[in-house]
Amino acid sequence: MDGGKPSLPLVYQAVQALYHDPDPAGKERASVWLGELQRSMHAWEISDQLLQLKQDVESCYFAAQTMKMKIQTSFYELPQETHIALRDSLLSHIQNLKDLSPIIVTQLALAIADLALQMASWKGCVHTLIEKYSNDVTSMPFLIEILTVLPEEVHSRSLRIGSNRRTEIIEDLAFYSTTVVTLLMTCVEKSGSDEKMLIKVFRCLGSWFNLGVLDSNFMANNQLLMVLFQVLQRDETPTNLHEAASDCVCSALYAIENVDTHMPLAIQLFQGVLTLEAAYHMAVAREDLDKVLNYCRIFTELCETFMEITVRTPGQGLGDLRILELLLICAGHPQYEVVEISFNFWYRLGEHLFKMSDPGLHNVFRPYIQRLLHSLARHCQLDPDHEGIPEDTDDFGEFRMRVSDLVKDVIFLVGSAECFSQLYSTLKEGNPPWEVTEAVLFIMASIAKSVDPENNPTLTEVLEQVVLLPQTVHLAVRYTSIELVGEMSELVDRHPRFLDPVLHYLMKGLREKPLASVAAKAIHNICSVCRDHMAQHFQGLLDIARSLDSFALSTDAAIGLLKGTALVLARLPLEKIAECLSDLCSVQVMALEKLLSQDSSNGKSSDPTVWLDRLAVIFRHTNPIVENGQTHPCQKVIQQIWPVLSETLNAHQADNRIVERCCRCLRFAVRCVGKGSASLLQPLVTQMVNVYQVYPHSCFLYLGSILVDEYGMEEGCRQGLLDMLQALCMPTFQLLEQPNGLRNHPDTVDDLFRLATRFVQRSPVTLLSSSIIIHIIQCAIAATTLDHRDANCSVMKFVRDLIHTGVSNDHEDDFEVRKRLIGQAMGQHGQQLVTQLIHTCCFCLPSYTLPDVAEVLWEIMVFDRPTFCRWLESALKGLPKEMSGGAVTVTHKQLTDFHKQVTSAEECKQVCWAVREFTRLYR
Repeated sequence: MDGGKPSLPLVYQAVQALYHDPDPAGKERASVWLGELQRSMHAWEISDQLLQLKQDVESCYFAAQTMKMKIQTSFYELPQETHIALRDSLLSHIQNLKDLSPIIVTQLALAIADLALQMASWKGCVHTLIEKYSNDVTSMPFLIEILTVLPEEVHSRSLRIGSNRRTEIIEDLAFYSTTVVTLLMTCVEKSGSDEKMLIKVFRCLGSWFNLGVLDSNFMANNQLLMVLFQVLQRDETPTNLHEAASDCVCSALYAIENVDTHMPLAIQLFQGVLTLEAAYHMAVAREDLDKVLNYCRIFTELCETFMEITVRTPGQGLGDLRILELLLICAGHPQYEVVEISFNFWYRLGEHLFKMSDPGLHNVFRPYIQRLLHSLARHCQLDPDHEGIPEDTDDFGEFRMRVSDLVKDVIFLVGSAECFSQLYSTLKEGNPPWEVTEAVLFIMASIAKSVDPENNPTLTEVLEQVVLLPQTVHLAVRYTSIELVGEMSELVDRHPRFLDPVLHYLMKGLREKPLASVAAKAIHNICSVCRDHMAQHFQGLLDIARSLDSFALSTDAAIGLLKGTALVLARLPLEKIAECLSDLCSVQVMALEKLLSQDSSNGKSSDPTVWLDRLAVIFRHTNPIVENGQTHPCQKVIQQIWPVLSETLNAHQADNRIVERCCRCLRFAVRCVGKGSASLLQPLVTQMVNVYQVYPHSCFLYLGSILVDEYGMEEGCRQGLLDMLQALCMPTFQLLEQPNGLRNHPDTVDDLFRLATRFVQRSPVTLLSSSIIIHIIQCAIAATTLDHRDANCSVMKFVRDLIHTGVSNDHEDDFEVRKRLIGQAMGQHGQQLVTQLIHTCCFCLPSYTLPDVAEVLWEIMVFDRPTFCRWLESALKGLPKEMSGGAVTVTHKQLTDFHKQVTSAEECKQVCWAVREFTRLYR
């Protein structure tokens, strides 16, 4: 949006196109143009004019949304003397547009709230708003809307108002909170049972509960609380109102999490929720699932809030165990979505009891967990008319996976062996329908691994019976029994007599299309756990691997089978490994050769990724124990395969997906034989560098880091590896120096600094003495601002490890050289680095990255504390001291305290705490 201000008719035209143009390209053009307008300075004036003209809903919505966005992200563009005029204009807009559309009112309310939070000169905004509008009944809806979003925006991610201002605001809101609640109560009295008004009131009350500023003594005796529970007790309450009331009660329960400090309100809420049991049963009888789910949310939130008390004094006072009964009643509901709401609570309760490991307490809660497990087993049953295997990707399949995880977490309370035996006896004694059998087997499979295989007659009996299941039973039962067998691999390892019948049973499954993948997964499990016993069956595994595609396997299952085969292969005698590995790889190699020889223009797929992934998994898991001096048995095989991999890489060099798979395959091949891949080093590096000049795929940088890791300590390889690094850096810097280059290529940043870090770890002097190091450091300083988890982590690790090489005197002869070289680099870049890191912490990075930054600051300080003190002081002087709205961001005392905390720190942890606290002033 360069040049002059666009005319209003032009803006109208664009808004109309955005909403009504039948041509998607026209919509897209309008969207881009309006997006640029929103970013420009003209947006303030234009949105103000559009709101004044009030021509139609679309233009007013666009203008209101623009206002909100500008105030959130570009408030600094306005001079301070315009703030009052902006506030008055927004208040008159919301009054004029209050009947046009609720979403416009919400956008304007957000704009007013965000303005109030940033505008330090607007004191007591809640008071002024209530005074101005509370006597006019037609203004009530928008007044309550502003009072709802105001507390929500205090912790908004898009507003960086800093912790000083935030504390000031929260104190201010706490001061006026009783006024707000009284206003809401008056509102309810005036409007009677008007559904829309009640929804607004409950949403507003919930918002103030969420901020945690309501006085709990005042709330405990407030009529509003009674109104809330009356609405929830009434059978005829409409759905939307019921949901708003439920949300509000959940917010209230969350707000009193620290029960002891909110006792009067805690008692009221506790007793109030217990009165809702009858209403829950009524909703069940009426088959009103929405309400049932709401009640279950409330019961779960009640249990979460009172969990500590329940565990501390079970059965007494607020430790009343009836609250667990409420959750078990919900667990009895036929729809599995209801019980699923409570999973997080049961998981937390289990974790809490596990940490306390008090047998007396376990006895109190055991019966509840037993009843829960019964309900869960019932919920896991498939429909009696279900055909085929259980689906694991649909909603119900995901629910069963979550049940499996929960059962693993709470089973210790019941005892896995005991539970396993009980489940089995229900199958042995009765003759249950297939869907009950399948669900019981499913739960047994969840806990089989946690049952001790020593002297457990039930386990051995189950395994003996399962492998004898006839092929006539329901397919789903066979599917789940195969899963169970895979989970019992520990038992097979202890009792090798089972190996033959188990493998025979699994092979039958492998040959049947619906069961093939689950059988392959079970065979993989058996191979992983029983590696030594499986060596005698290697020929059978090899036969399966050779004809892998004759089985109907998913990609993952095929890869799993090859992984299992490779794990067993590594246990064979050394002299056999080379030949067997060659056999195992030959199928994939022949397939790759065939792809290379055929002409891709004849329409056949030439995608080699399936074969590359299979080779990769074979190399990754073939790790035999090789004594020093012995030749690695896989070395010869990898040399034979290299030409095919090299050709495949050349043939598909433009295709990032295929190149990535080639690099992955080579990475595991190099890792597999370590120093034994030396003969590949020269041709591999040459090819990587050549392709990278044309197609800069970041996986080449990653592969480079693997080569440096393996060979960087070898004197004869260091210069060659440095040449590789320099050759790869040139195109990389060109890519990253483009506009937004760092942001658009985070993978490249990640992999470049992995490579540089490996160099620092394996051969620091080689890197530090080269001319490229200056450019890498400059690139790192620029990349510290990148808000991308992996890339940022790699950059920080590189800088930290680099400086650390000048700190750690590991008694190697080159320590003095390293120290001198780091000293030179820091002399050139230290101030710039520290300034950038402080700026980055305050304005660019999310808080989870701060420990990484703190470690870098710590290393710089350990390297040269006096100089670091000066650098930090200079960096802090450059920070802004107040916000555009006039609020103080940071006081002089806070700056000096932070400087002192960091520079006097005795360990890195203290730097981390100081940085975390300090950056809150800017967030």
